[in-house]
Amino acid sequence: MNLETSKPVAIITGGGREMGAAIARELHRAGYRLVLMSPSGSSEALAVELGGKGMRGSTDSLADLEALVALARSAYGRIDAVVNNTAHPPTGDLLEIDDAVWEDGNRSILLSVQRMAKLVTPLMLDQGGGAFLNITTLATFEPDANYPISCAYRAAVAAYTKMYSDKYGPRNIRMNALLPGYIASMAHPAEAADPIPLRRIGTVAEIAKTAAFMLSEDAGYITGQNLRVDGGLTRHM
Repeated sequence: MNLETSKPVAIITGGGREMGAAIARELHRAGYRLVLMSPSGSSEALAVELGGKGMRGSTDSLADLEALVALARSAYGRIDAVVNNTAHPPTGDLLEIDDAVWEDGNRSILLSVQRMAKLVTPLMLDQGGGAFLNITTLATFEPDANYPISCAYRAAVAAYTKMYSDKYGPRNIRMNALLPGYIASMAHPAEAADPIPLRRIGTVAEIAKTAAFMLSEDAGYITGQNLRVDGGLTRHM
């Protein structure tokens, strides 16, 4: 057996910087071959560093997602894991945001998850299984009116995650969501840590290690879950 070609393959959107890049590095250490996409050239540069493939593209573009999946298939012939990671959309007053901005948020956050599932699921079915991980936010279940588009569509991703897992769990395809809290990839004031039981801001490394676990066989009996990684901040039970 060729050990290189037997390694699993992971697609990561938003995979060039911050949490996406940290997840890419962690999965590389875990033995994954990587296919990364981001709107800038950062994913291409990181892919070269990690011996993978990279391209520029946006999660709100069906053509870019199709190209990303085609790149993974042409390069490696399989896809074992997908990390759907998107940036926060623009903010604004709840009733003042233009419809076009809401529509952009839908395409980027929710529709991108659906599109990736439609593109990759047939391949995973042929392979006998796979895993998806949707990166959302702690505000999925405790929405913040300062981030209306993100909260609304990431809550929809939580519902989609459960529906997908119900349908494809019997076919050995898992889907979960990871809900980061206050993470050091963003500039948070020191007082943001005060209400957090662990009394500190989380690190991108902690998000990356959790993501790698959720995609691994060690988490093989976990699906349909929305896992909060927030230092104990949220109160949802």
